Amino acid sequence: MDDITRAKYLPIALIATGLIFIFAMYPLMVWIWPAGWGLTPSQPEYEQIILGTFGVLGVFLILAAKNPTAHIKLIWFTIWLNLVYATIMLLMVLADRTEQANLIGNILVQYLIAGVLWHLLPRHKKRSS
Repeated sequence: MDDITRAKYLPIALIATGLIFIFAMYPLMVWIWPAGWGLTPSQPEYEQIILGTFGVLGVFLILAAKNPTAHIKLIWFTIWLNLVYATIMLLMVLADRTEQANLIGNILVQYLIAGVLWHLLPRHKKRSS
């Protein structure tokens, strides 16, 4: 995929990710699939912090979609946040089998978001002189 194609799809991915963070995480964590998105046992205080943090990030990702190249650091922050979050959740699953549903829900989606955003970042190759 060349940089022109990446530039075309990166804003779409940023908006989609932002919308997921703002509107999808709460219903998934609370109503739709708490086992795959929440903590077992439920820990509402921590879940509210997670939802608030990702919700705010979602707003900024949507704003960044207007000019992604000006917000590369925010995109890298999002990639690393998702990688770290998913890896911590993965370690929790390995230590506590009651969190196993997170492998298909929360962990998979967080790794997928990080991978898609990383893949869509522009690649600046050095030219030979």
